[in-house]
Amino acid sequence: MDRSTRSHPRLSPVNGKPILLGFDGADMSSDAGLRLLREIERKVGLAQRLASCMADTRDPAKVQHRLDDIFRLPIMMIAAGYEDGNDAASLRHDPGFKIALERGPVLATHDLAYGESA
Repeated sequence: MDRSTRSHPRLSPVNGKPILLGFDGADMSSDAGLRLLREIERKVGLAQRLASCMADTRDPAKVQHRLDDIFRLPIMMIAAGYEDGNDAASLRHDPGFKIALERGPVLATHDLAYGESA
């Protein structure tokens, strides 16, 4: 008799909350692969490497988004198939992209660095 064990892979947490992957078909997203890409980007540190090449001359008291966060969104967009920046304004509110960029998925105060202000 074969026994099957049900496994739920875990990704590193976002804001202290676990990320579980489920393949049961409920609440699907076409951009769910971003969560896996997030893990790779964290290990490689591509956005941080790009940010370290630039001097940030902004007033630290007024900075809402670090340089590495600003680089991270277009990296994720390109990897997800959004080749240009045309979708950045709408994707800054997308829960899948917010989780991939380690922001809270629901609150508007956690919107991403690109796009027009609401």
